[in-house]
Amino acid sequence: MSVIELLSASPALFVGACFVLGLAVGSFLNVVIYRLPIMLERQWREQCAELAVEGISDKAPPAAADARFNLMVPRSRCPSCQAPITALQNIPVLSWVLLRGRCASCGHPISLRYPSVEVLTAVLSALVAWRFGFGWPTLAAIVLTWFLIALTFIDIDHQLLPDGLTLPLLWLGLFVSLWGTPGGVAPLPVDLRSSLIGAMAGYVSLWSVYHLFRLLTGKEGMGYGDFKLLAALGAWLGWQMLLPVILIAAAVGAVVGLALITLRGHNRATPIPFGPFLAAAGWLMLMCGQRLVASYLGLFAGHA
Repeated sequence: MSVIELLSASPALFVGACFVLGLAVGSFLNVVIYRLPIMLERQWREQCAELAVEGISDKAPPAAADARFNLMVPRSRCPSCQAPITALQNIPVLSWVLLRGRCASCGHPISLRYPSVEVLTAVLSALVAWRFGFGWPTLAAIVLTWFLIALTFIDIDHQLLPDGLTLPLLWLGLFVSLWGTPGGVAPLPVDLRSSLIGAMAGYVSLWSVYHLFRLLTGKEGMGYGDFKLLAALGAWLGWQMLLPVILIAAAVGAVVGLALITLRGHNRATPIPFGPFLAAAGWLMLMCGQRLVASYLGLFAGHA
């Protein structure tokens, strides 16, 4: 029996395999969350330097290039002593536990964030596998989950939703919808028409709210990354799920904002990233959106 046949025949084994895979991918997501914003900042600095050089003199010597820095190189190092992290020290969760949350070379504390992201990715991947069962739509839903995790933590850290994640996520959603059928019983893939309308409506809806808010208050209430993320969710989930996503994200965001003001004394003007709430609401609708919408509509049908 092949591995694929074994996984398809045993739901428990399939869920366990997705959990282990999630641990490994969560380790990589930690790299993406940390490095991608730095890579973008370096690109912006290089572009600014090029414009400055062109403004001074066309013959000015180019600035010295920084060492290569991307998602693959250089190797991960301790931020305190710069000691390279070996493969044995980089086993998801287990290495952090065995090292007691400290660098093996200098004893500097290693943030709890790293194993937390790994465990979160593993648990959510396993939940998706348990919810949808064996099949390629489950793989697509897990990939969507990984993107949403990375975007959530980057937005929390930097109030940034990089185009390098939101735009590929949008195109992937549209691509997956090519295999969708109208009225399908599974959450994924949605049909191409619902996906296209969802992508357009997702972007335009928040774009309109943004400009209306700026017109009324003179302030910017959100960033363009939020528009692109909602467009991506619309492409994956269909236009039918956009309103629940926005309502859940706005409600949870308002509660969290009030809690931060009340409990931590945050200023009302302190910006709160909206991307994590969109991502969480989108994942919730992925997992149980059809049931929630059907239950909601059933309330009205019962009184008709």
